[in-house]
Amino acid sequence: MGFRLALVCSAIVLLSISGLSHAGVTSSYTRVAEPSEEMPLETFPPPAGLNAPEQVHITQGDHNGRGMIISWVTPINDDGSNFVKYWITDSDESTKESAEASTSSYTYYDYTSGFLHHATIKGLKYDTKYFYELGTGRSSRRFSFTTPPKAGPDVPYTFGVIGDLGQTYASNQTLYHYMSNPKGQAVLFVGDLSYADDHPNHDQRKWDSYGRFVEPSAAYQPWIWAAGNHEIDFAPSIGETQAFKPYKNRYHVPYRASKSTSPLWYSIKRASAYIIVLSSYSAFDKYTPQNSWLESELKKVNREETPWLIVLVHSPWYNSNGYHYMEGESMRVTFEPWFVENKVDIVFAGHVHAYERSERVSNIKYNITDGLSSPVKDPSAPIYITIGDGGNIEGIANEYTYPQPSYSAYREASFGHALLEIKNRTHALYTWHRNQDDEPVIADSLWVKNRHFLPEEEETLSGDSSA
Repeated sequence: MGFRLALVCSAIVLLSISGLSHAGVTSSYTRVAEPSEEMPLETFPPPAGLNAPEQVHITQGDHNGRGMIISWVTPINDDGSNFVKYWITDSDESTKESAEASTSSYTYYDYTSGFLHHATIKGLKYDTKYFYELGTGRSSRRFSFTTPPKAGPDVPYTFGVIGDLGQTYASNQTLYHYMSNPKGQAVLFVGDLSYADDHPNHDQRKWDSYGRFVEPSAAYQPWIWAAGNHEIDFAPSIGETQAFKPYKNRYHVPYRASKSTSPLWYSIKRASAYIIVLSSYSAFDKYTPQNSWLESELKKVNREETPWLIVLVHSPWYNSNGYHYMEGESMRVTFEPWFVENKVDIVFAGHVHAYERSERVSNIKYNITDGLSSPVKDPSAPIYITIGDGGNIEGIANEYTYPQPSYSAYREASFGHALLEIKNRTHALYTWHRNQDDEPVIADSLWVKNRHFLPEEEETLSGDSSA
């Protein structure tokens, strides 16, 4: 009861500071025109030392949160280069355990990758900090991570949310802006990583530089990956006909733990959240593997254990930007009735290089012959958030459609990131931070009310102060 009271008081304080904004805001924030200039390859050299491990990144390694996938790259496949040692931080280092990685490499046009190592550690203790060590001798490198608490309805947890990051100077601002806030414990990443395919012959060196770029965060907290269109890397003109080849080789996820047949769609439980990752660029119609998997997966969600049901896709279903307008429509028509029936809380998407948050709406009664062709307010529907504003090389998407549609609550053509702070089974604080502000400044925020335990209408806490 005391916690609920504190939560209400926090909301009142936020309201008194920022004032209540109205739905349907198009931000009037004037952003300084800055090109999304890409950082050169030499910005991210390999680490010093013979055969030093690099491009280190981690993600959840099982369905429940007691596993971790550790991934890294070495130029040579020497003895010992495919092992990870790990131990609880306050334990004697003599208790170190080790796990062997699977090792592979791939070729793409005129490029051959380094040796890609992926080790899955299982049986970890919940809510525990671990050190882990990669490499041998003077070239060894040490990192750490903290496992999530055991799943439960009132377990607090904070996710960062980033999409369409790339590796420009704006990307760098997004990443370090996020890293400057100690609240973030894991990243929900909604696709489009390196943008290697924006370069001649899909320059695979950009995958290496991207891995080095995100390592300061991704080596220490899990990034939950979804694949975007820039991960497809399908290029028959240069003989590359295997879709998602670089992505699948470099970024492993625990898809088999949720009985998926593809790493492009899977699910995990983490603290009080159940997270489902879908693929906008794989078949999803009836009788396809992704469709069949999602239908059975939604039946497994126990909202009494993990009340927060969150979905990651790449192409947004509700988007009022001229860029990629209605590209997610087929997937929306296919899956939206299921999302409403199962009361999904939030759907995060990328693809559009701007920010937008929707009202809780659905269009599941669509029937053009009866004139039912517009979204309507629906308390069982998710909030749709487009956060493809990481800072990629293609720049800001600043061509919104007018008038602003009724389903659009707040939109702004700026780069940034978000935080989702789950407090308990009923409330989560969602905040979006534009790059141009200091981290404490919040451009958009909302107390999100859980669809299973508290299906009440939300009120925006703050919006663009200049709107």
